[in-house]
Amino acid sequence: MKYVFALLIIFFIIPISAQKYNLESLIKSERRAAKQRMSFKKNPNTTNYDIKYHRFEWNVNPGSNPPAISGNVTSYWEAIEPMNTITFELADNMDVTQVQQNGTTLSYTHANDEVVITLPVMQDIGVLDSLTITYNGNPISTGFGSFEQSTHNGIPILWTLSEPYAAMGWWPCKQDLIDKIDSIDVFVTNPQFFNGLHEYKVASNGLLLSETINGTSKTTHWKHKHPIPAYLIAIAVTNYSVYDDLAYEGTSEEFPITNYVYPENLSYAQANTPITVDIMEIYGDLFEMYPYADEKYGHAQCGFGGGMEHATMSFMGSFGEGLIAHELAHQWFGDKITCGSWEDIWLNEGFATFLTGLTWENLYGENAYRDWRNDRVSSITSETDGSVFCSDTTSISRIFNGRLSYNKGSMVLHMLRYKLGDDDFFQSIKNYLVDPNLAFGYAKTIDLQNHLENQSSIDLNEYFADWFTGEGYPSYQIQWNQDGNDMYLFVNQTQSHGSVSYFEMPIPIKVIGTGGEEQWIRLENTSNGEIFIENIGFTINSVQFDPDKQLVSKYNTVSYNPNLANTEAVIEGILLITNPVQDQISIQTTNAVSILRTSIYNTLGQIILEQNNSKSILDVSSIRSGVIILHIATDKGVFYQKLIKE
Repeated sequence: MKYVFALLIIFFIIPISAQKYNLESLIKSERRAAKQRMSFKKNPNTTNYDIKYHRFEWNVNPGSNPPAISGNVTSYWEAIEPMNTITFELADNMDVTQVQQNGTTLSYTHANDEVVITLPVMQDIGVLDSLTITYNGNPISTGFGSFEQSTHNGIPILWTLSEPYAAMGWWPCKQDLIDKIDSIDVFVTNPQFFNGLHEYKVASNGLLLSETINGTSKTTHWKHKHPIPAYLIAIAVTNYSVYDDLAYEGTSEEFPITNYVYPENLSYAQANTPITVDIMEIYGDLFEMYPYADEKYGHAQCGFGGGMEHATMSFMGSFGEGLIAHELAHQWFGDKITCGSWEDIWLNEGFATFLTGLTWENLYGENAYRDWRNDRVSSITSETDGSVFCSDTTSISRIFNGRLSYNKGSMVLHMLRYKLGDDDFFQSIKNYLVDPNLAFGYAKTIDLQNHLENQSSIDLNEYFADWFTGEGYPSYQIQWNQDGNDMYLFVNQTQSHGSVSYFEMPIPIKVIGTGGEEQWIRLENTSNGEIFIENIGFTINSVQFDPDKQLVSKYNTVSYNPNLANTEAVIEGILLITNPVQDQISIQTTNAVSILRTSIYNTLGQIILEQNNSKSILDVSSIRSGVIILHIATDKGVFYQKLIKE
């Protein structure tokens, strides 16, 4: 007979060193890119309309001094409430020269970074209308370069980077994060050549429709037909060399990955960008087809470190595999579905980091993915606090925190994968991406959680409370012993931060035999003092806690305790009658223990049967055959055991 009684153990508090994590250049650049965004406040004067379309007609010259832009922005909008004025955001240093509607000149004011235009009549709700703003000026480059001119190899280059609220520095726009523009046309006119020798090329969003020569000038027309926020609209102009890599080459799904690179870096780029094809197909297999496959994907080389995920064309400072994977991942997570608030920035950055890990797994195998996880865990646990939830959206360093928004966010996703299993996890993400309420729109963390729960039928409130809003990480203390074929494991946990009372997670344990045998077991751990009994068909030599780094944890210990197999000392009051079981599980108790709740779990940790009373008979006839886990909560502790349901 086997009895179980939960033991008390002493909690050892282990000092944790707080070492600084060296943020990768990607994260540094994204922090710098957002430098000016914290002064932004949602403009209540732009909330009375829904922006539908922009036609940009821009004139630029990468070699001008000072940097300058001029042209027209035609905007179509629909009234959300009756309105007789419409407001666009544009920096005060820019000069608006005219506003027209259907050939009629409209009056306007331009102050406090707002262009307020008086409409000729009151516009009713649901009415679609348009107007054209003519403007010019010398943009003041903010952030990491909202409108930047520089040189490469002596040749001028112009690029824009508006993430997230710097678009108003160079064009009249609506920067409200939750109002995406349905479609855009981009016309850029610039000198055809620099010094008569170097032909300028324009990179932008969407599909290249034409390049038209008019004397010494050239006009390039790009069209993007998918919803896009203002901060993801971008142009870059220099003497680019242009070439394509082909995704899904030779199939009906083929589309170009168009690369705009400096001529002096052409060989380097051509050697490095083809990996984008492999990564594109990995993401397509795991999630869904690239969301802008009817247009293109591309890279445009620019003069900054890191990258920026402009829709359909990432602007790149270099072409390393990690950067390529990260920026490409944003096309799904960040561009197609954008975080609905900066509190949820991990839905952009955590996903993009996680997909980089999936890239290593699929390109280089499980060992590479394990090493990637190990690096993430080392970063996360280098300090004892910090949540994925971004509570301080006034701090750039907090929003773009590599340890939390990127690395911990990515491991929150990996641990969900481990907890739910591949089938449910990846199907959940597929469902999230095609949800008509989210696709090409915005999402909050609860939207992701709902899809994970709906697919897996697992309540994840506790998980997100621990790992999304909670801070820190667990440390595990594992004791074990063997009695015949039975292995006893006793689990306790301490937490690095008081915001989490217990991290409820399945625990991976590797058991190694004296003859080199190996067996993996998974413990569905929910509280301290749990004893697990596992059937092991060999003599145990050693036990390892999570050697593959499935969990975020640190300072874990595994020790042999010869007393764990002493049935008199460890187990008291519960007698399990049969294993394997058929239609019923019969449990007998003595007066020493009272049963509070009995549960049956499947191997994914899902509760498939539960009764909150002291009944000694469980009807399991409706449960399918296979491995099940019996959980008996008593007034003296918790009993777990794997059973075979026949």
